[in-house]
This record gives sequence, C-alpha cells and structure tokens, in this order.
Amino acid sequence: MIASVRGKVLAVAPDTAVIEVGGVGMAVQCSPNTLAGLRLGEEARLATSLVVREDSLTLYGFADDDEKTLFELLQTASGVGPRLAQAALAVHTPEVLRKAIGGGDTATLTRVPGIGKKGAERLVLELRDRIGPLPIGADGVTGPASGAWQTQVGQALTGLGWTQSQADQAVAMVAETVDGPTPPVPQLLKQAIRLLGKTR
Repeated sequence: MIASVRGKVLAVAPDTAVIEVGGVGMAVQCSPNTLAGLRLGEEARLATSLVVREDSLTLYGFADDDEKTLFELLQTASGVGPRLAQAALAVHTPEVLRKAIGGGDTATLTRVPGIGKKGAERLVLELRDRIGPLPIGADGVTGPASGAWQTQVGQALTGLGWTQSQADQAVAMVAETVDGPTPPVPQLLKQAIRLLGKTR
C-alpha cells in the first residue's frame, strides 16, 4: 500500500500529476482542487490510495489525509467506485460531504455527477453512522468567498502550463458567467480549461 508520495512535480495535466519519487515518475490521479495546489518543478506531498484492479493499478492522490480517508470510506458504500468517490471530493470539500451524509442532505449529494437521488439516499443510509463527527459551524457552502476563486483558478492554470496573461484572460471570461452563488472552484477551473483548450 502506497500511503503517500513526496517529490518534485514533473508534470500536471487536467486529471493527473507526475511526482518523481526516488528517480521514478509516479502518475497520480487527482481532482482539480488538489492539482491547483501543485507547482511544476517544486516538491509536493500527496496522501495516496492505491486501487488494485485485475487489469490496472491506479494511484489516487489527495491534498491531505482527511480527503484520502473520506475517499476510501465513500467506496465502502454499494455502487461507489474510486472515480465516483473522487468526483464527490472534486465537487465538495470533506466537511460539506460529511455534513450532507450525516444530515441526510441528498440535494447536496446529487450535485455530484453520477450520484442520483437513490444513490444519495444509499450513501446516507450506509455511511451516516460511520462518517465521523460533523464539522462545527459548517454552513454547507461549497463555493469560495467572492474574489478568492479567481486567485485559485489563476494559479491552477499557470501550474498546468498556461501563461499568466492567458490565465488572467480565462479567469476574466469565467467571471463574466458567474451570476448568483459562486460555483465550486473545480467547476470554475474546468470551465476555464475548456475556454483555453483552443489556444494551446
């Protein structure tokens, strides 16, 4: 079991990072918000979970041990595999997921692509008693405070290889589409990547 990796960031793609560990480049599947914290050429530590299948070995990476723990717990629910568990963590923070499962908030859970109403009800039923203590004062808001997301998305884009001017332009274009509550950072980042895709 590979519990974590530490080393230089060799490459960052929209869903994968390559971390050099002891001279070996390890491909790690990561959510956009985890990738946003990585910088090419700098050292990083990722908590990891190795998923073994008959035809593959896939290493999933997380910004901290809390995300990894929740990723593994989510997979103990029937019908939840690693991709769906990672999608849940891409849309919501661990705190929001814990509150939603512990409080039976299926509306929040169905915002995750691939989780329908029945799937959300199953998650609540199977994991409510195992989710751990709920965060005190959590308000369930998944979007960042106004203004904070621009910095996070901009840094993520430059980390993925775009220039600062390209990142600033994409952030400005995405900002024009935000009306009302701010969507989660991973969703905003994906929108920016789509806008920039034609210019690479």
